[in-house]
Amino acid sequence: MRPSREQTGLHSKAPSDHLRTIKHLGHYLWPQGRRELKTRVIFAVIFLIAAKVLNVYVPFLLKLSIDHLSVKEAAVVVPVGIIVAYGLARIMVQVFGEMRDLIFVRVAQHAQRTIALTTFKHLHQLSLEFHLSRQTGGLSRVIERGTRGIQFVLNFMTFNILPTLLEIFLVTGVLLAKFDVLYAAVIFGTIVLYIALTLTVTEWRLKFRQKMNSEESKANTKAIDSLLNYETVKYFGNEEHEHHRFDHSLRGYEAAAIKSQSSLTALNIIQASIIGGGLLTVMLMAGADVAQGKLTLGDFVLVNTFLIQLYLPLNFLGFVYREIKNSLVDMEKMFELMDVPTTVSDLPNAKTLVISSGQVQFSHVHFGYSNKRKILKDVSFTVQPGKTLAIVGPSGAGKSTISRLLFRFYDVTEGAILIDGQNIREVTQKSLRSVIGIVPQDTVLFNDSIGYNIQYGNPLLEQADVERAARLANIHDFVESLSDGYQTPVGERGLKISGGEKQRVAIARTILKNPQILLFDEATSALDSHNEKEIQASLKEISKDRTTITIAHRLSTIIDADEIIVLKDGEIVERGVHNQLLAQNGEYASMWRKQNQTKEVLEL
Repeated sequence: MRPSREQTGLHSKAPSDHLRTIKHLGHYLWPQGRRELKTRVIFAVIFLIAAKVLNVYVPFLLKLSIDHLSVKEAAVVVPVGIIVAYGLARIMVQVFGEMRDLIFVRVAQHAQRTIALTTFKHLHQLSLEFHLSRQTGGLSRVIERGTRGIQFVLNFMTFNILPTLLEIFLVTGVLLAKFDVLYAAVIFGTIVLYIALTLTVTEWRLKFRQKMNSEESKANTKAIDSLLNYETVKYFGNEEHEHHRFDHSLRGYEAAAIKSQSSLTALNIIQASIIGGGLLTVMLMAGADVAQGKLTLGDFVLVNTFLIQLYLPLNFLGFVYREIKNSLVDMEKMFELMDVPTTVSDLPNAKTLVISSGQVQFSHVHFGYSNKRKILKDVSFTVQPGKTLAIVGPSGAGKSTISRLLFRFYDVTEGAILIDGQNIREVTQKSLRSVIGIVPQDTVLFNDSIGYNIQYGNPLLEQADVERAARLANIHDFVESLSDGYQTPVGERGLKISGGEKQRVAIARTILKNPQILLFDEATSALDSHNEKEIQASLKEISKDRTTITIAHRLSTIIDADEIIVLKDGEIVERGVHNQLLAQNGEYASMWRKQNQTKEVLEL
């Protein structure tokens, strides 16, 4: 099957966008301060030109051989030297091409790695808001497709399209100098017409491929959705309904595929007709000139060889054009990610946060995710070193927002957050986050081993430290009971272990980090009452002499807090210790009564 029969989807983009993308890629192929890579680019271009010049000269050696063999003396004297030169030239064309690839591969791979790493780093610098509004899988595909697109563009544009264009102009120049201008015009015109019609028809038939992609995607989505909901399908006996839905999408794909293949057949016939017409014209012209003695038999072979030699790489043109255009679109999407500005960034003169005691202060903090959505309104509190502050309130009151602001995932709209008197906007984010440890409500683990997820708190520590942290989090015995121990995989997002076990891994990870400031965001929400008491004891132990902020839903877990603040609609409506708040008979007391009533009902 010819490569031009390969079919891929494509998005429409302006040529100016493609040129900008190629220019952007050029910066990575000619990297500043990397002389050895620039040298490789220069030598790769030299080998490329040498290969094409030699490739254009090879037909002349064939012509000379034929001319020598066509005379009577050839039966006695065989032009061995010319034939050997012809064979060596063919070999050297391949050698130059391979040397070009060998020299350039380091440049290409460096560019791919640098672009992918730069994009990956930039994604980590973008705000939490950006990541919450994007699908992580989609971002991963953008990087994957963009990197793959770079490889394709480099391989085919640099070593297929550009060399072929160079060869076309070289051949045209040779024909102008060696033969009549009409030969150059016919061959050059044939190639130009071939390229123009190939690109035009390929662009036209893209809509069929896009339709195929769309219908295939619909069919796959319906099939996966149906299989994931296997039980629901069986509950309602809707197997036939699912079959009809799937078949409807397959019919759409079938119709689009037939149109795509029909248009491809038309394209192949057009291409063959153009090249055949060019060959026929050149052969008639050369044959007539040979008959008149203007050209030799070798010249007859020469002009035909030139056209066939140019035609072979152009046979890939439809496929290469679609893939390069598609790759440029994928690269543009990746470069667009790199252009997304960081909304939270370090100041040019940001300093390293210096911890002396660990005091945390929110001073008249206002914050909203947008102008229409105000979350916190004039929130002020101070957590003294070594003390525990509990934050409670109904859902949506702004409790978790406080933790995000403390980690500086967002910047406050008004007011300031200070740690030991230092405004967190004036220190580096790395130093800020290094002193704060968090056990979140929704613990997400890496798709790796339990040991790796605990050690993530401080990758430089040893296994003994990991096990010590696991004991404090009351998970060591459970891990040891597993057949693979600490090497047991937790699965994607930690789905192979229970919610309580995930929570304890998160606690062990935070213990290993050994931060000066602790933040517990519903840290025991996934645990039963027995495990909750054990973990509370562990949390109390590791919280000693550390500044601790606890965001709690279960009020029973924070009755010993040094201070409790009650948030409602983004404002502090009550503050004090447990008994004081109960005596006030306000919001906190109401929440306490409701939780105790629920507990009594459950115990019944």
